[in-house]
Amino acid sequence: MFDYTFHWRSAFNALPAMLQGSLVTIETAVITMVLGTLIAFALTAMRSSNIRVLRGFSATWISIARNTPSLLQIYMLYFGLGNFNINVSSWAALIGGIAFNNAGYLAEIFRGGMKAIPHTQVRAARSLGMSAFQAYRLIVVPQLLRVVFHPLTNQMIWSVLMTSTGVIVGLDSDLSGVTQNFNVLTYRTFELFSIAAVLYYLIAKVIVLGARGLGWRLFRY
Repeated sequence: MFDYTFHWRSAFNALPAMLQGSLVTIETAVITMVLGTLIAFALTAMRSSNIRVLRGFSATWISIARNTPSLLQIYMLYFGLGNFNINVSSWAALIGGIAFNNAGYLAEIFRGGMKAIPHTQVRAARSLGMSAFQAYRLIVVPQLLRVVFHPLTNQMIWSVLMTSTGVIVGLDSDLSGVTQNFNVLTYRTFELFSIAAVLYYLIAKVIVLGARGLGWRLFRY
């Protein structure tokens, strides 16, 4: 029989701390996206390089990132490196694992975006006297951002949701970690994690709405 008694008051008492944890979650996701994007650009450049070692390194990174669980990558950083007396904090392991995974997926997104841009545009820019760097910065990258903007938004949401795995390696300052701490103290599992789910949902919706507005301003022409 269903005889559970809801106690929302004790759960809502934890809301200020959970909101603070939400800020840590957003901060962590932003850092992983920035690192992942920078690494992805490098991997994309390596993938099109004439140097076989660079192409192989890029292909290996992307293959591992896309075909193994992100949680496994976080475990390898947190527990695996400990076997070699290299101690990594829970937060650093979480950032490293998600950034590693992000870079693999983002590199493929960028590669697909590059294919959507005719290479003749680069040739035309070079014929006008632009350097290769100028051609890519002024001609290719603006078009690439238009193509990959919405996939980047999806990846940002994925990063926010993946930060919840940090609780498994002992991170207790993000939204999931704070929620779990209060759960241990109050045993109000349903109430606390329902609130956490709503907060994750709101964060994701804010990202979508913000990206939609930003995209309208940047790419309306």
